[in-house]
Amino acid sequence: MARIARLKQRSEFLRAASQGRKWATRGLVLQAVPSPASDPPAGVPTEPRIGFTASKRVGGAVERNRAKRRLRAAVDRVIPDHAARGYDYVVIARPETLGRPFDALVGDLRAALGRLGLDRLAAPKDRDTGSPASEPPVPRRTSPEARNE
Repeated sequence: MARIARLKQRSEFLRAASQGRKWATRGLVLQAVPSPASDPPAGVPTEPRIGFTASKRVGGAVERNRAKRRLRAAVDRVIPDHAARGYDYVVIARPETLGRPFDALVGDLRAALGRLGLDRLAAPKDRDTGSPASEPPVPRRTSPEARNE
């Protein structure tokens, strides 16, 4: 299996948090943002890049590292076949990541990809509804200024 490219710089994580979309499940939070490394003139999207993070809320260093290892294993199983190309993904550990069964973590990741409209293998929605699976959901507005619009 080919090695999945990683996000490593703080600026890449901040870009995903500020400009991307996110979906939270019991075991993880998935953030997705179009990759700036995509080559628009050629129209060829890049392979997905993945970053992992776990805050101190998850636990001490040992627990955070264990949570990230579990998330890396889930990503290695799901991302190559399911994730849309041309996106950067950040997977954030939650306190439940440690105690959640591994198959449930894999399901959480697939569900988050599906909810963000980025699962390549998800069945397309009925065309009569006018909402194909490839159409990304509208991002939520969370700022007070946006709520008044």
